[in-house]
Amino acid sequence: MSNFKLSNSSNMKPRLSFSQILNMSVGFLGIQFGFALQNGNASRILMTFGANVDHLSWFWLVAPITGMIIQPIIGYMSDHTWTKLGRRRPYFLVGALLTSVALVLMPNSPHLTSIIAPMFVGGGLLMIMDASINISMEPFRALVADKLPEEQHTLGFSVQTLLIGFGAVLGSWLPYILGNWFGVSKRANGNGLIPDNVTYSFYVGAFVLISSILWTIFTTNEYPPVVLSENETEQKKQKFSIPSIMIQLLLVQFFSWFALFSMWVYTTPAVALKYYGTTDPNSPAFQEAGNWVGILFGIYNGISAILALMLPVLANRLSKKRTHAIALSIGGLSMFSFLIFNRPVMLILPMVGIGIAWASILSMPYAMLANAIPPKQMGMFMGLFNMSITIPQIVSGITTGLILKYFFNDNPISCMVMAGISFVIASGLSLLIKEKRRMVHDD
Repeated sequence: MSNFKLSNSSNMKPRLSFSQILNMSVGFLGIQFGFALQNGNASRILMTFGANVDHLSWFWLVAPITGMIIQPIIGYMSDHTWTKLGRRRPYFLVGALLTSVALVLMPNSPHLTSIIAPMFVGGGLLMIMDASINISMEPFRALVADKLPEEQHTLGFSVQTLLIGFGAVLGSWLPYILGNWFGVSKRANGNGLIPDNVTYSFYVGAFVLISSILWTIFTTNEYPPVVLSENETEQKKQKFSIPSIMIQLLLVQFFSWFALFSMWVYTTPAVALKYYGTTDPNSPAFQEAGNWVGILFGIYNGISAILALMLPVLANRLSKKRTHAIALSIGGLSMFSFLIFNRPVMLILPMVGIGIAWASILSMPYAMLANAIPPKQMGMFMGLFNMSITIPQIVSGITTGLILKYFFNDNPISCMVMAGISFVIASGLSLLIKEKRRMVHDD
């Protein structure tokens, strides 16, 4: 127990080294590797299985719905768990195992059944994958706040953003790399089947996910609940209440994640239609479009990784809310540029701007929120805060397909523009947040 003892003189958690912060977040690299494979390939997999473009958002609804249900439950449970692996790490491991199984099975959906349509098997596996990712993801957010003192929260979430970016680049680019550099087949053996380069990428994703989670489990200790309790004597007197900063962030999160969900769902059909001239998911041109979207998604995630460690510096100078507002406005303008460019290679430029917005979305809201949450309820509040992510995705999933069909004439590029408008609105709302000012004392 002495290894976990915090400083009695300052009643504060000790500062951790950069390597310690890195080790505790490595598992997020694997989680995002799998998540990137899903984001970059789920739409084309579902369309290959027979889904119409205006129905895609309905299938993607399984992600936010499962997240909204599971993350608060997992957060609450991990707050009240203590095992030999700690309080958060058991959930990392279980979630990673389940996600890896789903990653292996999803591209093989056509081979799993001759009774139920592969499209629905794929949708079911998408739900299982999302549920499993959520089991691992929220305890990782809570672990940063568990382990780090207040002045390192922004750094901790920025390191997570760094590793999320690297994992997403690898996951997004892998189908393209396997197909273009290593000669793995980019064409399916028949209609309704998935190309080998995509299938093998999902296998690699399963391995990377398990390996990275195990790295964090074996290199990171956790403070037992009794130690955290010693550092919250004042909070014991407080009744349960939702921090005001969480309420202020709700609208910002709504428009940010409404935009992101639209981008993830419609980028592949948008690129295929405008730049490759096809809407046929079984055509080679559509598969090339899907591979290129994987590269584009890797670029925006790579930019977020590069910027991750710069955000704390910028936030200290400008404030977290201004940093977030600037990043979101850049993301919005980048979405608008899909209307301008006529060659797919030019889409690299808007992906840089989207990467700036993504880096901030992954870190600034959590950094603003973490300081206001009681340590013993960290997992539960982080899970509840996840509703500010899942609810806008559900709204987007329900409405954007109808908007696409009845207002946008089935042109998914218009959905990208709508996402840009949503980002700009979120930027303006971010400036209205009243941040908690942290008092800085010289030692």
